[in-house]
Amino acid sequence: MWLPIVGLLVGVLLGLMTDVKVPAEYANYLSIAVLAALDTLFGGIRAYLQNVYDNRVFVTGFFFNIALAASLAFLGVHLGVDLYLAAVFAFGVRLFQNIAVIRRILINKWANTRENSK
Repeated sequence: MWLPIVGLLVGVLLGLMTDVKVPAEYANYLSIAVLAALDTLFGGIRAYLQNVYDNRVFVTGFFFNIALAASLAFLGVHLGVDLYLAAVFAFGVRLFQNIAVIRRILINKWANTRENSK
């Protein structure tokens, strides 16, 4: 369960320590890809805590979500419409829903352990 979080932290640290610049025209694509990746990461944590985690679903969902979000942004740029905002909204809502469910699960587990220790 902690491997994706460690990977995320290592990636963020490497990104902060290197001097890689993303061109401004790719900023929308990168931001959506990161948001889709975070959504998948927290969805995987949620599935693990609910004991329904499947590695194939996680990996395929990770790459499919990133490809779908980047494709929406690409299509929107060529149509002259900000379609990336739809992906930002959809992945943002799912991200906050997953975080809320994770929080509830952890609070319930914490409350159950407190009750069992009494």
